[in-house]
Amino acid sequence: MSSLRLLAALCALVSAPLLLHAQREKLPPDDLDFVEKTWPQAKKSNTGIRYVVEREGKGPLLMPGDLVMVHYVAKLLNGKVFDQNHDDKHPFTFRVDRGIVIDGWDQILQLMRPGDKWTVIIPPELAYGRKGSPPLVPGYATLVFEIEVLGVKKDT
Repeated sequence: MSSLRLLAALCALVSAPLLLHAQREKLPPDDLDFVEKTWPQAKKSNTGIRYVVEREGKGPLLMPGDLVMVHYVAKLLNGKVFDQNHDDKHPFTFRVDRGIVIDGWDQILQLMRPGDKWTVIIPPELAYGRKGSPPLVPGYATLVFEIEVLGVKKDT
């Protein structure tokens, strides 16, 4: 009986990394192929968001509650821009991890620092999901963002 338990435990240990990898992939297969060809150097967060560091910033990582100021360009995977903000006088300003932006933004911003400029690829379930954001973003859309962190006011 104990050899059967040992065999079961060994099988679980060997297969766990494969199962965890399969569970973490959140991009639809066609989107995954396109992303891997277009951004082969992209890193992957533990939640399935891919990102390319275009410019490294300095300072502490952004934290939940921080008031962050960003410039961004939001695109569909086909390159069509559906939103953007490059207004130096009025950058997009919000608190991190307060549900103001899509989940993918709240998650990836906590890996960024002031001054960072990243290309970020967010899977549908961390963006607008099955409903999309009509009329500009269809359901199940993988989104690409260029995000530049201009500044932060730490939550005290």
